[in-house]
Amino acid sequence: MFNKFIAAILPWFPKKFIWIFSRPYISGETLEDAMRVSKDLNSKNIKVTLDVLGEFIKTPDEAELNKKEYLNLIDTSYKNHIDGNFSLKPTSFGLLIDKDICFNHIREIIAKAASYNGFIRIDMEDSPCTDDEINLFRKLKAEFPGNVGLVVQAYLKRTLKDIEEMLDLNSSGIPLSYRLCKGIYVEPEAIAYKKYEEINQHYLEDLEFMFRNKIHAGIATHDKPLVAGAYKLIEKYNVPKNMYEFQMLYGVTPKLRESIVNEGHTMRVYVPFGKQWFGYSTRRLKENPKMASHIIKAIFYKG
Repeated sequence: MFNKFIAAILPWFPKKFIWIFSRPYISGETLEDAMRVSKDLNSKNIKVTLDVLGEFIKTPDEAELNKKEYLNLIDTSYKNHIDGNFSLKPTSFGLLIDKDICFNHIREIIAKAASYNGFIRIDMEDSPCTDDEINLFRKLKAEFPGNVGLVVQAYLKRTLKDIEEMLDLNSSGIPLSYRLCKGIYVEPEAIAYKKYEEINQHYLEDLEFMFRNKIHAGIATHDKPLVAGAYKLIEKYNVPKNMYEFQMLYGVTPKLRESIVNEGHTMRVYVPFGKQWFGYSTRRLKENPKMASHIIKAIFYKG
């Protein structure tokens, strides 16, 4: 209870305090930081997905700036021979302001990645965005069948039906690619599972459906029972290594990450960077309130 209370009030603390929490989970504020961290992960046989932090913008000018930052990120990553791809949030490009502007910006980013034979992952945000982000993915998948994927969230009650309804997109001969995560946004019980065991059960049901239907799976979890469940499904369906990978957040459960790599599975780490780190950090905090006590200790440690 104490940790949840602290987690609730920490977003109102000065940013320098929140940075104490954020530092292990964000590569830094600059592109140079992201390149440094990505090279280090690559040296450990770990792929990356790079993400410029920032979402829910308020003006078209912000969307334009975010697009230019992504175009530069893609060029810079390939110049540095980074083994990775890119993740983006549609609200960073104006999804809630003008859907056409958002589509055109993201299309330009995917076209840039495609020029390097690269890949862009469209993040799934909170439930008011779900239909729009699925529609966006459908349009872009039709034009760039091998260069774009989507995130789906196991805690949403609609997710398995969404995956089923998008099976028609598998007809291009290039497999669909989804990152399957639990989901971190606060959603009402009417549309989202709330209990830990219930979410895990549906996560593995979604994953099994993906394996049965030859969908490439990004198994995004730090939960040991889900990793064990994924291992069993991979063995059950004899899933080839090019049809799945495990994915984790930068700075989270490094020992579990290392064990998965040592078992010979592909691992990809989400590497966020940028000056707009505050919103990302406070969401991570709400997702894991136990971190609150560590922050409080860190704040007062020097005293």
